[in-house]
Amino acid sequence: MPAPGSRPRLSVILITHNESANISDCLASLRFADEWIVVDSGSSDDTVVRARAFGAHVVPTRDWPGFGAQKNRALALATGDWVLSIDADERVPEPLAEEIRRTIEQANTDDNAPALYELPRLSSYCGHFMRHAGWWPDPVLRLFRRGEANFTDHRVHERLIPVVPEARIGRLQQSLIHYSFRDLETVLDKVNRYSTAGAQAMGERGKRVSLTSAITHGLWAFFRTYVIKAGFLDGRYGFMLAVSNAEGTYYRYVKRLLAQDAEKPQK
Repeated sequence: MPAPGSRPRLSVILITHNESANISDCLASLRFADEWIVVDSGSSDDTVVRARAFGAHVVPTRDWPGFGAQKNRALALATGDWVLSIDADERVPEPLAEEIRRTIEQANTDDNAPALYELPRLSSYCGHFMRHAGWWPDPVLRLFRRGEANFTDHRVHERLIPVVPEARIGRLQQSLIHYSFRDLETVLDKVNRYSTAGAQAMGERGKRVSLTSAITHGLWAFFRTYVIKAGFLDGRYGFMLAVSNAEGTYYRYVKRLLAQDAEKPQK
């Protein structure tokens, strides 16, 4: 912990792969930080050039161990008193930047303040900010005192978990902005990439699936998003999101099913 009265340093960490369309705006929203760590997994565009031009410390990697392990690599490089984890398609508006800086400065003088904080996240789907379907307020644990949290090693859908399981977690008020799916092409690309990663993760756990489980899980993903989580209140965008979730789930199971078939001995 820095000496009382001194300004705590904030490190921002993010991982990238071909994020030329996002990286400049993302980093521009993070100028209030003291350090920017970018771990890049072999981008073929100018992501690395743009990040370095901003002043970020960029570390290129050749392998891809999965989201969790890659984020832990970035975390290990951070030197600030506090760490903010962010994705390239996310932005920190000025009100949130001010709240983050104020929060860690207050925590610097208050031994009883939380060492970890969740941020509400507002995400867009094809240009429409979603207020239902489980997408809002979508609290995400992203701000923490260095050494107080690590990422799980999940290949996809990794989580940041406290080192001390019962640690108190605070919550900020201002929203993180997430441009998750800018257009339908982005939706289809992410459905494909994430379903592949999810299928690989199931295979690593030895999970066995069937066509029936692929269909039922896909239908359940639609019903949960559109009905249980009130996606219908977002109109046609809520319906399209529910379909996207169903497709992603269905393809994850089908890809795992096909991999199972490929593993069977040939007769």
